[in-house]
Amino acid sequence: MGDFYIPTLDRSIRYDRAVGYFTSSSLSLIAEGLDGLTRNGGRIRLIASPHLTPEDIEAIAEGYELRDVVERAVARELDPTVERSTIDLAKLALVSRLIASGTLEIKLAIVRREERLALYHEKIGLIADTYGDRIAFSGSLNETRAAYIDNFESIEVFKSWVAGDARRVDRIANDFESLWADQTPNIEMFEFPSLALEYLRQLAVRVETTGTPRGLGHLRSRAVVDATAAGWATTPSEIQLRDYQKQAIRDWFQNECRGIFQMATGTGKTVTALAALDQLGRRIREVNRSLLTIIVVPLLDLVEQWSEELDRFGVTALKCRDSVSVWESQARNMVAGLRSGVSRSCILIVTNRTFGGTAFQRLLSNVSEPMLIVADEAHHLGAEHLRAHLPEGATFRLALSATPERWFDEEGTSALRAYFGPTLVSLGLKEAIDLGALTPYRYWPVLVSLTTEEAAFYSELTLKIGALFSKQLNGKSKDIDAFALEQLLNKRAKVLGHAALKIPALMKEIVRRPKAPFQLVYCAEGGRPTEEGASGDSQVGDVLRLLGNDLGMKVHAYTSKEPKAQRRELLKAFASGTELEALVSMRCLDEGVDIPEARVAYMLASSSNPRQFIQRRGRILRRASGKRTADVVDFITVPPQDPDLYKIEQKLFRREVARFAEFAKYALNYGEALATMRELREYYSLMDV
Repeated sequence: MGDFYIPTLDRSIRYDRAVGYFTSSSLSLIAEGLDGLTRNGGRIRLIASPHLTPEDIEAIAEGYELRDVVERAVARELDPTVERSTIDLAKLALVSRLIASGTLEIKLAIVRREERLALYHEKIGLIADTYGDRIAFSGSLNETRAAYIDNFESIEVFKSWVAGDARRVDRIANDFESLWADQTPNIEMFEFPSLALEYLRQLAVRVETTGTPRGLGHLRSRAVVDATAAGWATTPSEIQLRDYQKQAIRDWFQNECRGIFQMATGTGKTVTALAALDQLGRRIREVNRSLLTIIVVPLLDLVEQWSEELDRFGVTALKCRDSVSVWESQARNMVAGLRSGVSRSCILIVTNRTFGGTAFQRLLSNVSEPMLIVADEAHHLGAEHLRAHLPEGATFRLALSATPERWFDEEGTSALRAYFGPTLVSLGLKEAIDLGALTPYRYWPVLVSLTTEEAAFYSELTLKIGALFSKQLNGKSKDIDAFALEQLLNKRAKVLGHAALKIPALMKEIVRRPKAPFQLVYCAEGGRPTEEGASGDSQVGDVLRLLGNDLGMKVHAYTSKEPKAQRRELLKAFASGTELEALVSMRCLDEGVDIPEARVAYMLASSSNPRQFIQRRGRILRRASGKRTADVVDFITVPPQDPDLYKIEQKLFRREVARFAEFAKYALNYGEALATMRELREYYSLMDV
């Protein structure tokens, strides 16, 4: 056991095990060797055969339902009235919490050929780590102490990274998945009985009253803490909340634990929310109640970030994302554990997409315990298809966003405020910089002209747009015209975003900061528009060639094309300051990516939605060791200044000036930035913006 079982599980995130038979002693052994797996946020799936007595077999022959007999057999093994050693009690109590937290799932297998029954007696196992490597084993090893410690037992072990073993690993993995899905011929699968869960809960209660025995401290991990605080988030001692964070939490409680934290990106919204959860948990425990916490996030990267922060607060959350089959049964077990009292607190992190899906909504409909909804980047939930799914039964509600107002959607914004409550803290950029929560910055607007060809294309598109607007004003517009107008507006915006002269302008700015690390480049999306309608070269490709080939920098793209694992490695390389000097992105660095080391952001293109450039500015202003100031370099495309198109250009350029004003007003070099734009603002009569 010490040579194989514990060392491999210590480095794992997944343990799948099919064993010969189910007894209370075999179940208690699951508790050993799991410190590493639970610390890593891992999951266990166990398949075993119930121990059927001759009386059980006779009952089946007399016509009793097999499911009922299996339930009695399993419950008999866990009878809470049976005398057990203190150590075995502690182990079974831990198993109870593993099930309640969603870490452990158990299914029962019976071999059934026509009217004949037999024990499922296969013995296989799979262990996987975070890198995707897997170990598969099979052989005579049972899940018993004698097998692990006393007997002479042998197993065959296969490794996925060894060419000759990979096929065997895949075969064993496929066999297990077929079993788990109840697709193996002649084998009937049963869910773990609710009566057995209740007996485990009663065993856990016995441990609560007697305490954990000496020498079993190794059974308590960060994911499964002692019974008096199982699953409750606890603020670690190294986190010292700022005064504005403490006040936000106090205001939240005064408003009956409902409200919005409007805090600038980088000011600690996540930590503030988890500290509030800690305080709420303490009050819930005082009245001996349970709490289900649902954290809703828009992006997969944010799922990981919240999971890591929760780990700092001493709990492991279930990540509800990807395929429903990955998380649904575990989430269902966790909710059932709250209902039965096996656990008092559990936390689910769910993406917006999964949150709005049928499976998750079905799960929420079965919740009767107090519930806390935490919405990160809450403005997303104002969308009609998502806000309709916000559970009215949630007693406690907390929304987090630097910009809770929805762009051109007053109805969605009002719906968010109606559901979550009022804004309790509004910590803007200036206040955050003055408090030392964010880094002071300099703002450098760079004016870029269109080429002759781009200016002609821009003017042509503008004339077509004007004609369609005229039809709208005269009431002669049709649906097809509205679609055409949208297409033309998008194409004209792309002409500005992909302006060819931005690349040499970027080169001049990069050269001003030779070989400086921690640089981000935000590019226009898609390819350069053409008059023929096809997309030309991408700006990302142009920038990569400039930085990597022409300037010899260590640079890499950070886009949706890079796999999630690779994006994590890219962020680590970027944070080192030596392995990677710059990241080039389109939208993947807008929300949910924590890169406090970034010192310079080159904004070649931004949408007209102010939320996007506010989020991007927030990325660059996070505090980091040795970071005293940051630079935002904003490339602003100047319209052709055609007198015949003055009014249209003025309206369009107003958006660019609005972004400029937002960036400039809190910059260290405010006066210098104003001087750069003064002539254009006067020409377009936009000095009031």
